[in-house]
Amino acid sequence: MPNFKELITFEYENEYESAYDLSLKPNFSSPKIYSAKGDLTKRWYIYFSFRHPDNGKLMRQTPFYGNANKYKTKEDRMSVLVIYRKVLLRLLKKGYNPYSDNLELHKSLHRKNSVAVPADLTNKNLEKSTPLPEKTSMTVKEAFEFGIKLKEKVISQTTKRDYESKLRNLQEWLSANQPEIKYINELNKKVVTSFLNYVLNKNSARTRNNYKSDLSSIIQVLVDNEIIHNNFLKKIPKLKSTPERNKTYAQHTQEEIFEYLKINDPILLLYIKFISYNFLRPIEVCRLKVKDIDIENKRVQFKAKNSPLKTKIIPELLWMDLPDLTKLDKEAILFTPDKIGSEWNTEIRNRRDYFSKRFRKVVKEHFKLGRDYGLYSFRHTYITKVYRALMKDSSPFEAKSKLMLITGHSSMTALEKYLRDIDAELPEDYSTMLKNVHG
Repeated sequence: MPNFKELITFEYENEYESAYDLSLKPNFSSPKIYSAKGDLTKRWYIYFSFRHPDNGKLMRQTPFYGNANKYKTKEDRMSVLVIYRKVLLRLLKKGYNPYSDNLELHKSLHRKNSVAVPADLTNKNLEKSTPLPEKTSMTVKEAFEFGIKLKEKVISQTTKRDYESKLRNLQEWLSANQPEIKYINELNKKVVTSFLNYVLNKNSARTRNNYKSDLSSIIQVLVDNEIIHNNFLKKIPKLKSTPERNKTYAQHTQEEIFEYLKINDPILLLYIKFISYNFLRPIEVCRLKVKDIDIENKRVQFKAKNSPLKTKIIPELLWMDLPDLTKLDKEAILFTPDKIGSEWNTEIRNRRDYFSKRFRKVVKEHFKLGRDYGLYSFRHTYITKVYRALMKDSSPFEAKSKLMLITGHSSMTALEKYLRDIDAELPEDYSTMLKNVHG
């Protein structure tokens, strides 16, 4: 008479035999991720073994790489491979067999409309075939969150917030105008074009183009990870838009503004002088902390638009206006609403907006300046002054080479375009030529 242990063993073996056809021997090993011990110079992949129909042994199958190795950070690669592993394991449990044509599995999955699987998933072409992501189980919200999670590794917090804001506005528009759209694969060119038209009607062509660019960036992440098949935003044309440009100030206007602020708003005046004399952008000034000012060497370090960290000298003209910073907290924000060097617990974008509004109220309203004049106008004004001063004793190339060191432009081409945009390069009087022409 069989004892309890034998009965349990018999039933256990029957259970596995019905599932795997081989007693106590599953047909496959659980897929694993190879991450090369974090070495990004090597290829990462998922791998598994499958029981060979002839010898009954578990045989290692061709590794699956997908698009994982195009990503340059450990977090991004791992995020992609985790999804590949999850989907491959699901397919194996559903009956995927690298030694068969898997045609019935392919048909079954497409009938259920749950997983997009290529018709031929043999061991020979597994690596070359389309990866195995879920087709409709990822909602629009989930897909966008996935895209942001991968994208945030390579973008700044400010850019991330801009992306999140645009994605949130798109989702709100979908809820109001296309409530039947739930899944990311239901989003298409026609729907997004309608949304961009909505943005255009409320704002400007430039804002609409910015939406198109940022949405396309996130959609491309989803394409790269094969959440969806193509980036339809690339087929939506960019609209022609006239860029906003701040004009340079006339000499007497700039001097009047400085004299007025000397009495009415010294903090704003010093803020403007960092833009004027050090050629920093307003947001770069807002990032400054007390510790960024090298008192001994009279230099300033800051995060620039085109590089993680830049160092510039502080000209004597600006240095003389700085207060004593030696007794201030090194971690304090340099420019705050009420004092130089203090706490200001708000985001960098809010700081920039605060000083822009303060300038508009204190300066623009008082001097009745048009919309073409702003904080950037001071940067344009003083770069023009320096360039024209350099041109008096140098050739154009020499003047621009010296100016590049001062302004911090990344290339001569970028500087020349900037100078053209602000009309810093003007010819000498050509009246003599006109007289010769009309002789």
